[in-house]
Amino acid sequence: MKDITKILLVEDDVNLGFLLTEYLEDNGFEVKCCQDGELGLNAWNSGNYNFCILDVMLPKLDGFSLAKQIREQNKTVPIILLTAKSMKEDKIFGFNQGIDDYITKPFDEEELLCRIKAVFSRSNHSNMVKAQNYFQVGSYKFDKENQALYFNENKKRLTKKESEVLEILCKSKNNITKRDDILFNIWGDNNYFAGRSLDVFITKLRKYLKEDTTVKIEGIPTVGYILSDN
Repeated sequence: MKDITKILLVEDDVNLGFLLTEYLEDNGFEVKCCQDGELGLNAWNSGNYNFCILDVMLPKLDGFSLAKQIREQNKTVPIILLTAKSMKEDKIFGFNQGIDDYITKPFDEEELLCRIKAVFSRSNHSNMVKAQNYFQVGSYKFDKENQALYFNENKKRLTKKESEVLEILCKSKNNITKRDDILFNIWGDNNYFAGRSLDVFITKLRKYLKEDTTVKIEGIPTVGYILSDN
């Protein structure tokens, strides 16, 4: 990522704000942390942010209201809400304000990072992922728009999820793709059932790519996968 992604973090818990800021900066982001909604809105109005992470229960201006005002100014900037609330009605209300994702406290910092990456990958303005419709993998050509995998004159039509998994692997070809990144990006969770589904799709993709012996999907235990073609 050449351009540093600037994150606006609005969290009134000083300790949590410090920990999240430090963690995100360690992972290559630039972070501005504010401790109430009014300070967050002022920072948004005076800065140029690529991503917003907002606590719901904020002094002076709550996260829902802050998200609404940000969304009125910018229709596309990704917004994640942090909340201790888990009621369906609260989540629906948040999504109606135009947020992109919801994470309930307490949460693991790595889960937040995975969700940030997942939201970015779904966003048309992501600076992290370059838009690309075709991928060359060994002797295979993958057309993600039409969910088609070509080998010589043969065409294999992929399902939507097969195509999504292969696209993520292609974007990190010859490098590790973290298992959790795939799970949160496609299934929105890393639970047991999502994990088993991913295992099935990896097995299918290996079968589809077996005609070219230089192409491999290598499993890295407890970490993820490497798609390689050399």
